[in-house]
Amino acid sequence: MQALRLGRLTFTAWLALALPLAAPAAELGAVTARPAAGAAATGFDGVVEALRTTVVAAQVAGAVVQLDAKVGDRVAAGQVLLRLDARAAEQGVAAGDAQVQALRAALDVATKDYERQQQLYRKGYISQAALERAEAEFKSTQARVRAQGAEAGVARTQSGFYVVRAPFAGVVAEVPVALGDMAMPGRALLTIYDPGALRVTAAVPQTVQAQAAPGEPVRIELPGLPAARQWIAPLRVQVLPVVDAATHTVQIRADLPPGTPGATPGMFARLWLAGGRAAAGLTVPLASVVRRAEMTGLYVIDSAGRPLLRQVRLGRVEGDRVEILSGLAAGERVASDPQAAARVR
Repeated sequence: MQALRLGRLTFTAWLALALPLAAPAAELGAVTARPAAGAAATGFDGVVEALRTTVVAAQVAGAVVQLDAKVGDRVAAGQVLLRLDARAAEQGVAAGDAQVQALRAALDVATKDYERQQQLYRKGYISQAALERAEAEFKSTQARVRAQGAEAGVARTQSGFYVVRAPFAGVVAEVPVALGDMAMPGRALLTIYDPGALRVTAAVPQTVQAQAAPGEPVRIELPGLPAARQWIAPLRVQVLPVVDAATHTVQIRADLPPGTPGATPGMFARLWLAGGRAAAGLTVPLASVVRRAEMTGLYVIDSAGRPLLRQVRLGRVEGDRVEILSGLAAGERVASDPQAAARVR
């Protein structure tokens, strides 16, 4: 029994030496959350959109026999993107051209016969009725040639539908078909957008939009880009004169400069408006933020001096400080060293 107690004491002493010492709560460095400088700007979540985008659809039925475009490719206006099986259409064009040639030969015969009938009529060898029958045959053959020529033109135009070309220069965003797929009229084949004409669209409460400072610049933030390229001044800002009846929001559109590097449709963005409601944004040092998997939080010091991990929502980053949009109250103290706070027992 005494040997067992001695073994337990030895194991406890070894465990105390092996584990790192927990940092006392009193030794933790802490900072107080304070309002952000220039808190008159309010951010609203938005999305990057393309001003010019199109879904290229099939106009005729046919199997995809050639596919020259893939997602991400830059294409020029008029460039061939894919081809459909056009063998039946090409045979129809050839048949129409042959019929036009046959009717033109018949028109040559009718023309010469009409000219001979005119000569015979002037000499008095045929009647007026015979001349009129020859003239009618000539005009009828002329009409058939024009009609058949129009039909051949229609067949030739339809044969061009089997070759799909880019309507404008842009980037291929989606290709929902593959070689061998059957295209039907109206089925989407590709989606193309113009990367040189992008904008950020955000829904803003109508009360906030009405209180926004007139004439103040609107700023665009693209959090997905490197820090040096996140903030952009828009070329033009448009406020749509329509209020959504369900959400009571106004849509604001801000055009990005042409060729903004890294910006793509669908990217998350924020529109920052000067004025509006008084922003209650608080800032803390960026180094105090804790990121664990999908959770972003801070170690907040409670009344007993213990650090408690709390989930927060981050806003914009200004230098070495980050804005806290929710999850933290003004005056609360935050551990400046999250690693030391995590070791506090």
